[in-house]
Amino acid sequence: TPWNFPIAMITRKAAPALAAGCTVVIKPANETPYCALAIAKLAEKAGIPAGVINVVTGKSQEIGSVFTSHEKVKKLTFTGSTPVGRLLMQQCSSTIKKLALELGGNAPLIVFDDADLDKAV
Repeated sequence: TPWNFPIAMITRKAAPALAAGCTVVIKPANETPYCALAIAKLAEKAGIPAGVINVVTGKSQEIGSVFTSHEKVKKLTFTGSTPVGRLLMQQCSSTIKKLALELGGNAPLIVFDDADLDKAV
């Protein structure tokens, strides 16, 4: 998860997997590990069984290599830099693992002729 929006990204990305009956493993940004740990703890207090929401902290490259190569990991989602996204895509390709990337860049916006430009911008 990105360091600047850790809780929002964790909940947004984990919710669909949980709704589908899957477990999740969260690798938070090294700057914000306690946000992910708090979410996992709160989930257990709310009645979600232990082991449904899991948190792994540590060296990103080592953990990422395990995620991308492990056969039990069916999908990986990443928000962050384009170079890291490119690396994850390469690593996931050997196992044809599903991958969702939200990478750095511009946020395009389409504004139609009849739109209120002040509200759109």
